Order: sequence, then structure tokens, then C-alpha cells
Amino acid sequence: MNKNKIIFYLIWLALLSLAPITILYNSPLSYILMNKGTIASGIQRLFGLWVFTLMFVQIILGSYMTRWTEKLGGWIFKFHIFEGVLIYFLILVHTFSFAVIRYFMGRGFDPFYIYADVCLLCDKAPEWYYNFGRLAFWSVTIAVFAGLFRTMTPFLRVHWKKFHILNYVAFLLVGAHSFFLGSDIGTFPFSLIHAPSLFIVTGILIFKGWNLYQTSKGNVS
Repeated sequence: MNKNKIIFYLIWLALLSLAPITILYNSPLSYILMNKGTIASGIQRLFGLWVFTLMFVQIILGSYMTRWTEKLGGWIFKFHIFEGVLIYFLILVHTFSFAVIRYFMGRGFDPFYIYADVCLLCDKAPEWYYNFGRLAFWSVTIAVFAGLFRTMTPFLRVHWKKFHILNYVAFLLVGAHSFFLGSDIGTFPFSLIHAPSLFIVTGILIFKGWNLYQTSKGNVS
């Protein structure tokens, strides 16, 4: 393993370590392991923070993949694919654990509520914030499958990068979702990455959107 690869993985693992450290700072392990409900809640919190962290890394890599490949080597693209699959798995576990928590709270097991029950006129504030999570889930789902199956249809071969922009949208939605519902994001050390990453991704999105506008404007003229 070369030096650059070692440094990259050390930084990656350091970023991932922020989530469990923050959770253990807020909730003793004895409390998290107290019963099935608190275990499910602990898993949901951990995987939610990991999803946010990994999505940030994924966007940083994907936005400038050519440059990263030139600096680090071709392995970074394979890692990018692996990380994308890992993120989607963590999202599924995060959302499923919410369904488990609701079950132990006596509200039944309702996957439709978790994944698709988007309300336009929500009567309670938390439902608005759950909407951010639901919309983020479907945005990531569309982007992931467009990327995975981009070679299977002529349409996706041409347009899959346009679906890729949904990753940025999903990240910002996850950021809003975590801001209003997350109990750990404002706690050190996770607070070191939460707000800065949102600003960075917003900046990248604006920059890429401007470049796309300039390109399309040039093509029209």
C-alpha cells in the first residue's frame, strides 16, 4: 500500500470516528445497551452520522474524480464505487432502525410511513423534518441506480450525470434533516464537520451549476 493510500484511509477513518465519539459523549454505552429500543436508537444515530460523513466524502471525490485519480491512482475510483454502495446500505439500516424504534414505541411497523408518507401540509413540526429524510432517500436511490445501470440503456449512458446532481440535493436534505432532528450534530467533535461540510457542498453545487449554465449558454449561442 503506497503512502498516499495510507494517508487517505487514515483521514477517512478519522472522519468516521467522529460519529461514535460524539454519540458516546452524549449517551453512555450502558444507556445505549439498556434495551432493544435504545440499541435501535443508537444504531440509527450512528449510521445517520456515518451517512452524512460519507456522503460528504463521496461528493468531494465525485466532484473532482479526474484530479483525485491523477493524484492518488485508479484505486480511488473503485473506492468511490464501494463507498456509494456502503452509503446506500447505511441509509437502509438507518431508516429501518427508525421503523424498529416506532415498533417498540407501540406505533406498529409501517414501512410506507418511513419511506413514502410525504406530507405537504404537515400538522406537526417533526413531520416536516422527516420529509427531508424521505426526499433525500429517494434522491439518493435515483442517483445510485442511474449510476449503477448507466451502461444498460442509451438514455442513461447519455444522461446519467444529470441524475448524479441528486447526490448534492440529497446531501443538503440530509443536512437539514439532521439539523432539525439530530441530537448529536451540534456536539463536539461532530460539530467540526457538520456545518463546514454543508457550506463546502453548497459552494461546489453553485460552482458546478454556474459552469453548467455557462456551457449551455455557449452551446446555445
